[in-house]
Amino acid sequence: MKYGEFGGQYVPQELKEKLNIIKNEFKNAIKDKKFIDEYKYYLKQYVGRPSPLYYACNLTKYIGGAKIYLKREDLNHTGAHKINNAIGQALLAKRIGMTHVIAETGAGQHGVATATVCALLGLKCTVFMGEVDVKRQHVNVEKMEMLGATVVSVKRGNGTLKEAVDEAFEYFLDHKDVFYLIGSAVGPEPYPEMVKFFQRVIGDEARKQILKQEGKLPSAIVASVGGGSNSIGLFTAFLKDKLDIYGVEGAGLGISTGKHASAISNNKIGVLHGMKTYIMQDDNGNIKDAYSISAGLDYPGIGPEHAYLNKIGRVKYDSITDKDAISAFKLLTRLEGIIPALESSHAIAYAIKIAKKYNKSDSIIVNLSGRGDKDLNTILNLKKD
Repeated sequence: MKYGEFGGQYVPQELKEKLNIIKNEFKNAIKDKKFIDEYKYYLKQYVGRPSPLYYACNLTKYIGGAKIYLKREDLNHTGAHKINNAIGQALLAKRIGMTHVIAETGAGQHGVATATVCALLGLKCTVFMGEVDVKRQHVNVEKMEMLGATVVSVKRGNGTLKEAVDEAFEYFLDHKDVFYLIGSAVGPEPYPEMVKFFQRVIGDEARKQILKQEGKLPSAIVASVGGGSNSIGLFTAFLKDKLDIYGVEGAGLGISTGKHASAISNNKIGVLHGMKTYIMQDDNGNIKDAYSISAGLDYPGIGPEHAYLNKIGRVKYDSITDKDAISAFKLLTRLEGIIPALESSHAIAYAIKIAKKYNKSDSIIVNLSGRGDKDLNTILNLKKD
């Protein structure tokens, strides 16, 4: 599927053949009541859905603006939104008859979710992870291995999410019996559409919940954007409504420093990992290193549908620095007793920034995409510097 000029399938012919098998099986699966019923069964009985939409009263009072609601994806089994998609794609892999699933991961949450569902469904699992992320997310590495997955530390390049994806795609191309379970709304067709389908449960639930709790739609919704799965999952249910939608990338040490992970602010369109989208590249077309304190936002591109939504102006994409994300992490922890992932902390920081633009009778939904257990060492190490 193309999103305006974005998306597509920029891959070798032999990979196109495999992708088209997955695409056709996906189209058939989502029309199959048995498949959908099984997927919904696991979401409810295994993941624990629906996740709550929590009114953060203490944070709201502290800010003094619109009411802040948190979509609590951190309460899902494995602690993040990633398992919504992992279950869907793993069931699809079984439907196709593939027994070996591979995945990439940055923050580790997608890797843990994939290893978890592979253990559940009896599938072999291999997870590719940049060596930098292996070190800063070692707890998640230990979880994956405990669940039976093989974790491959990718040492080339910057040793972060981009390199993990590079390695996974190469392995996918070279091994016929492998299903690549991509965790974000990126990559060649049909992956952005599949991830959107399996993650839209976030927004569908949130829309019903806010109407029940507030009697009206929110004035704004906010989510962090690396590749963009948690955000497209929230945004999809609200795109046709009259409200503000904000996607928040990682500004790292500041956009002007060049040490950031904001592909949209770089404002260059190119091809990365089989898709046409906004990417971080220099004037010679070389991919620039992305940087964010958050491993899940440390990606030099953005999902093609996000690129399209930016181009048509439906979603406003902005960025938050490491410093502001860390402040939001600490503030939410102390005011609400909720420790957020650093990815989610970027969205929380942005909600804090915009809350006073709205009336106190208005509401803002923030997708709290994951819990912060995995980031505690990163935060604790800051105190030592």
